[in-house]
Amino acid sequence: MDFRNPDSLATRASLLERLKDLDDQGGWQEFYSTYRKLIFSFALKHDLTPIEAEEVVQETVITVARNLPEFRYQPDQCSFKTWLFNLTRWRIQDQLRKRRPENTSIHRPPGDTDRTSTIERLPSPEAERWTALWEAEWKQDLFARALEHLKTLVPGKTFQIFDLYGFQGWSAREVARSLGVSLTRVYVTKHRLAALLKKEIQRLQREQE
Repeated sequence: MDFRNPDSLATRASLLERLKDLDDQGGWQEFYSTYRKLIFSFALKHDLTPIEAEEVVQETVITVARNLPEFRYQPDQCSFKTWLFNLTRWRIQDQLRKRRPENTSIHRPPGDTDRTSTIERLPSPEAERWTALWEAEWKQDLFARALEHLKTLVPGKTFQIFDLYGFQGWSAREVARSLGVSLTRVYVTKHRLAALLKKEIQRLQREQE
């Protein structure tokens, strides 16, 4: 089984180029489907309501569209992950500012734009906290999508063995007895799919950094 399928998710570089065409419905749907859950979950971690978190998702997508013409995909200088983090964080802070009374509202400094590195504007401890949380959410989201993709590539019963033994806490004997398979098959399935899952995670990491 080969995860290097040319029909798999496009690389970030090619997808971002497609998104520069605002009429590319397929590209924007892929972007939304790929990053909506990540942005939503990250927003909730900052004590936003589900409604506020959904607004963060929508406003982040709009901001991406507005800034894409000037964004250059250069992972060695500014990764896509960092760029998306900066835009998402500003949208979260926008929601938090809306809660403040007008006489205590905080305004962005003159000349401050979405293109300015968010991390550079934060006190060090606060920047580290936001960055660490984003990194954790990114990895969790990456793992979930890799697992979901793996599920589509193997027979249902094979994935069920992997899920029950690898993630649900069932013993190998319980899985074998419940699904009517040998212990050997349980062990081999876990080993094989764990290796495939690792490869899928690595693939997504390469494409989405």
